[in-house]
Amino acid sequence: MDKVTLRRRILDSRSRIDEKTLRESSAAVRETLLDQPWVQMAGLVACYWSTGSEPSTHGLVFALWKHGATVILPVQRPDGDLDWAVYDGPDSLAPGPFGIMEPVDTRRGVDTIRTAALVIVPALAVDRFTGVRLGRGRGFYDRALSRVGPNVPTVALLHEGELIKDVPAEPHDQRVRFAALPTGITRLVHM
Repeated sequence: MDKVTLRRRILDSRSRIDEKTLRESSAAVRETLLDQPWVQMAGLVACYWSTGSEPSTHGLVFALWKHGATVILPVQRPDGDLDWAVYDGPDSLAPGPFGIMEPVDTRRGVDTIRTAALVIVPALAVDRFTGVRLGRGRGFYDRALSRVGPNVPTVALLHEGELIKDVPAEPHDQRVRFAALPTGITRLVHM
């Protein structure tokens, strides 16, 4: 299956997730992540502010921040790259170019992600055998992930059924090291 078809299939499936299921599965992903020692010890966490039917990161970002982590969220740049700014509570956000909430803090630069101890990224699907992540097709996170060190945990948040085999890959596609689902965290084979 090609990327366009797979994206369409997953987005269609996500559009049928009801609010209760979305809330419950997002809470399960959040709690599973927060139970991991390597998440608890991460001082600087790169995350994202979820939208629509993505597994919600709002409670996760808030919990990480309340527990003392410095959380950086992406800020979209006109050149298609991601800058990063610090989350400082719910009042520190404003709508960005695509209507996605972004921190209003000082932009820290595209290379700031290099200093993160944990990187949490969105995905529509992840290949269970290779760690190849399917994004929305704009390459924002592939560029960002290319800057992350080889020993930094990179985690894609997914709904059940989105950790699959045979995600199409291109040379620029970046892999993730973990997939977090409501039923638990999977360490991917390619590590």
